[in-house]
Amino acid sequence: MATITPFRAVRPTAELANQVSAPPYDVVSLTEARAIAEGNPHCFLRVSRAELELATDVDPYSSAVYQQGADNLQSLIRGGILTQEEKPLLGVYRQKWGSHEQTGIVALASVDEYDQGIIKKHEYTRPVKEHDRVQLITTHESQSGPVLLFFRNTANVAKWMKNVTSTKPDVHFVADDKIEHTLWSVRNESTIQQVVSDFQKIDALYIADGHHRSAAASRVRAASQPARSSAIHNLKQGFLSVIFPHDQLQILPYNRVVRDLNGLTAQQLLNSLAPHFELTVVPEPGHPPAAGFDMYLEGQWHRAKPKYDPTTNSQTDPVRALAVSELTERVLDPILGIKNQRSDPRIDFVGGIRGYQELAARVESGDWAIAFWLYPTTVDELMAVADANRVMPPKSTWFEPKLRDGLFIHMLRDE
Repeated sequence: MATITPFRAVRPTAELANQVSAPPYDVVSLTEARAIAEGNPHCFLRVSRAELELATDVDPYSSAVYQQGADNLQSLIRGGILTQEEKPLLGVYRQKWGSHEQTGIVALASVDEYDQGIIKKHEYTRPVKEHDRVQLITTHESQSGPVLLFFRNTANVAKWMKNVTSTKPDVHFVADDKIEHTLWSVRNESTIQQVVSDFQKIDALYIADGHHRSAAASRVRAASQPARSSAIHNLKQGFLSVIFPHDQLQILPYNRVVRDLNGLTAQQLLNSLAPHFELTVVPEPGHPPAAGFDMYLEGQWHRAKPKYDPTTNSQTDPVRALAVSELTERVLDPILGIKNQRSDPRIDFVGGIRGYQELAARVESGDWAIAFWLYPTTVDELMAVADANRVMPPKSTWFEPKLRDGLFIHMLRDE
């Protein structure tokens, strides 16, 4: 079963929600964060990315940064910009980006079920990022960046959400990036219990975005000492999440740029790919064939369609069937010499939200030699990997739109 729990959320007032809410800390650079927060003292990046207020050479993982964020959070609470709900609630959070719309439930997901594998993962975490989230949780005594979870949709939950969203929302705004955000609050105890019971009939939840946040919550709960009993109690309730039906999520490609061709000329690289791919020149990337990719090399886009290979087991191996696996096993590792995408400085990752023009621009700048535009992983592929207790290659999925920080905060001690 899947356990969801209501909580006493700390939230911005309705009229200040747009000013407070901010993109996730890890999708904007420090320069972008400073530009977003400029002139807005309520911007939540001052909490989640507090180094923007400090010297340019400050270590973003220093205690001074975490303490600055904690101080800024408390300042927002003391100033009445953020207030805590009197009783536990659930939220419903709708995002609309162009024609795409997704609606999820804001709740606490179970740390125990994360540890037991009922909340399923699909990627490894990086120790430095996991430690960063641990320090933020413990210093801020809160969770403010929600984990994006999803579940196989059911008729009961769909009906429940339809009933909630047919009422007047608490909050509605359009952010600067043109994404529309609408929030409802569910305070009625019988209505809350109805959907809590419905989730107990669901076998599993899946992490879409937020592996480091959920892993950090587990670590903090495991390391808590009796002297912090209130914090232990609140984290035992669960970690902050927004939980979506699987059939509403949208995954964009997570693309790559590589610094050099590992000593090869462009033609030698193409010759190395020819035994495994059908190569054609295309005017621009679009939707490559399944498990294929497009690449930008010396001013041209090339489409690489995998040739049938009876020696591979991509039909039965959910990881091998992914486009990112094809790129990793056929190109990045054996030809370009990138053995570890998590640590090799010769590779960088570019979210599909930035468009293929960004990839071409990086290559044209001379800083990068080649760019790869991947076929996006599907939600069904992600679930197949997670259900098999496997992990994807690094940076296999880019979910969009991103959840805003600062709209719901889970305090580890009650205000």
